[in-house]
Amino acid sequence: MKHIILYTDGACSGNPGKGGWGAILIYNEIKKELSGGEAQTTNNRMELTAVIKGLEALKEPCQVDIYSDSAYVVNAFLQNWIENWQNNGWRTSKGMVLNIDLWQKLLELINLHNVSWHKVKGHADNEFNNRCDALARGEIIKIKDEN
Repeated sequence: MKHIILYTDGACSGNPGKGGWGAILIYNEIKKELSGGEAQTTNNRMELTAVIKGLEALKEPCQVDIYSDSAYVVNAFLQNWIENWQNNGWRTSKGMVLNIDLWQKLLELINLHNVSWHKVKGHADNEFNNRCDALARGEIIKIKDEN
């Protein structure tokens, strides 16, 4: 099984507002950058989208180490929030879980792979996290320029 490293980040200008996401897939020494954006979204949706798009780019089941600075995304798995949400009909004590569509898509994708989650510090000295942030922010600029 191939071992892939996936770095992801999402960003928003306004929340909600114009958003972008970036992902870097690393296999051996090969790096592939992906990015995109939406005109009206939230930071959390962009964080989730970055992981989804990275996983969608894989052509076969892989061992995937996912690195993200999003506590929202990483802790959903490391602290079993996702399992609790599913067991409670996608409800929390405050109401319905936000972004259910993206969480369900992400669950479908991670079931195809052997995934490990890693929380990284954002806006620090991690070269790949910083590059994902730059990709996401670049997409926001593209959206601003188009409008």
